[in-house]
Amino acid sequence: MTNQIVTLHLDKILTDHAQDMTNKVVAITGTTSGTGFVCAREVAKKGATVLLLNRESTRSKEALEQLQAEVPNGKFEAVTCDLQNFESVRNAAESIKAKYDVIDVLVNNAGVMALKDQATGDGYDVQMQTNVISHFLITKELFPLLQKSTQARIVNHTSMARLGGPLASDYFEKKGGDLGGDGTEADNLSFRGPRWERYHQTKLANCAFTYGLKQRLEAANITNVLPLLAHPGLAKTKLQVTTAADGGMDGNAEFMNMAQSAEDGATGIIRATMDPNSKSGDFYGPSGQGWKGFPELLTPEELLLDESNLRINWEGCEKAVGAFTI
Repeated sequence: MTNQIVTLHLDKILTDHAQDMTNKVVAITGTTSGTGFVCAREVAKKGATVLLLNRESTRSKEALEQLQAEVPNGKFEAVTCDLQNFESVRNAAESIKAKYDVIDVLVNNAGVMALKDQATGDGYDVQMQTNVISHFLITKELFPLLQKSTQARIVNHTSMARLGGPLASDYFEKKGGDLGGDGTEADNLSFRGPRWERYHQTKLANCAFTYGLKQRLEAANITNVLPLLAHPGLAKTKLQVTTAADGGMDGNAEFMNMAQSAEDGATGIIRATMDPNSKSGDFYGPSGQGWKGFPELLTPEELLLDESNLRINWEGCEKAVGAFTI
C-alpha cells in the first residue's frame, strides 16, 4: 500500500504485543484496503489462516492478490460477505461453518462514514447496517465456532466519533432514508449535521456491543471468549475518500494533515487480535487527544458503559436480525 506518512508504531506492536498465530483462524471484515488490509497481512505473517470477508468486487480480488504477493506463504481465503445485505451475511457465516469447526478471532473492522441518508435493501440506515447490525449478526452466527476456541477474541472497531450524545433507538429501526437527511455543505465540511450524527451513533454502538457482550459472557461464566475494542485515531485510508465522494466531507480537508498511516491506524485492532496479555473488555487506541499515537490500553468513557446505551444497542440489533442468546 502506498502511503507517504511515516509508520511509527507497527513494528513495536508486532514485536512486543503479538503472539504466534499458527493454526489459528482469523476472520476479518473489510480487508480491501486500510486497517483491515493491514491487519490481514500482519496476522497472516504470524501464521494465521485469514478469512477475508468482503463484497465481491474488483477491489476485493485485487486486495487478495496483493496480500498473496506480500505474504507468499500466507493462508488467505476470500468469503463473499456484503454487510449491506443480511442474507449475504448469513450465507457467509454458513459457508464458514461448512468448512471450519473453530474460529479463533473475529475482527469486525469494516465501516462506512458520513454517507447520505439512504436505506439498504433491508430498510436500515446504510451506516448502521454496515457498521453495526451486520457485525452483530456475523458475531451471533459465528459464536458457536468462537466458543470452541481455547481463547477466542471478538474485536470491534470504534473511532473518536464514539464521543457525543447517547444512543437513540430510531437509528436501529427500519428508517433508512428518514434519519435527518444529508445536511448542508457547511455541516459536512465542519463534520457536523445528520450524516455525522448517524456515524457517531454507529461508533458508539460498536462500543455498546462490546461491553454488552462482556456482561452477557460474564453472566454465563464464559471465560474463553474475549470481547475487545479498538480505535484507529485518525488514519489516512480509503474511508475518507469514499466519504468525500459521497459529499460528506472535503477530500482535501486540512484536518487530514494530522493523520497517521493506515499501518499505525491498524495497530489497535492488531494488538487486540494478537496481544497475549489481553483481557475481556480491553480497549486499545491512541491516548491523550486520541488522534494519533501508540495504541495504549485505554479506560472506556462512561458513555461506553452506560446501561441505557448497552440496552438500546442489543435490543435494536436483536429486533433487526434475531435473538443472540449466550
